[in-house]
This record gives sequence, structure tokens and C-alpha cells, in this order.
Amino acid sequence: MHQAIPYAYRTTVTPTTRDHYITGGMNLNPSNTVIKLVSQNAVIIIGQRGCCMCHVVQRLLQSLGVNPPVHEIDEHHETAIVTACLLSHVGKGGGTMQFPMVFVGGKLFGGLEKIIATHISGELVPILKDAGALWL
Repeated sequence: MHQAIPYAYRTTVTPTTRDHYITGGMNLNPSNTVIKLVSQNAVIIIGQRGCCMCHVVQRLLQSLGVNPPVHEIDEHHETAIVTACLLSHVGKGGGTMQFPMVFVGGKLFGGLEKIIATHISGELVPILKDAGALWL
């Protein structure tokens, strides 16, 4: 059986060259960047910069064969991003807005507690397969 090769894909929402690379050179605000990233990835983790719980979620998903990108945000962008997620289609997955936020299939799945609870109950792998994050 083949395992996914882990890699570190972390982005930040600051006016740097990394942000320029992520947005394709367009001048987007952090809320639009997050919504764009959520719609482009089957699974994505969004958390605060330096949050150790993002690493826990990422390692759990990597152990299942999913290689999710982690998008780190600064503290002063938190409320704008949460508001944008609530107002757009990505916040209507039924979960609560807490960091780290895990989006599966373009919808909010939940935080660390929800990921671990669904993993323990055995429901996480079928959800990831339905979202297109796993091919097994």
C-alpha cells in the first residue's frame, strides 16, 4: 500500500510575496483569498498563525492519506474571515466557527473536536472519499 508523501503547504494572509503568489497576483482582501482557497481544495485547514491544533488536524488527515493545505491567518484578520465565511456559501456546512476551521468539499466541517469525533466513530474516511480527498 502506498502512503501519501507529507509536505508542508502553509500560507499566510499578509501583504507579502507569498500572498501575491497565492492570489495569482491579484489584489484580494484576506476574506476573498480564504473563500477562493476553500473552493479550490477538497480539504483545507484554516487556523491562526502558530496554532498547534492546526498541526494536530493536519497530521491526523495525513495519517489517513489526505494532504490538506494549511492556511494561517493573522489575528487582526480573524473577524473579517469568519464574517465572510458566514455570509458566503462556505460557512453553511453545519459546523461552528472555531479555529482551526476544517473545510471539506467546500463547506465548513468543523474544528478539531469534530474531526477527532468523526474519526473515532469511523465516519471520517467516507466523508473524505465523498469530497474527493481520498481515492481508496
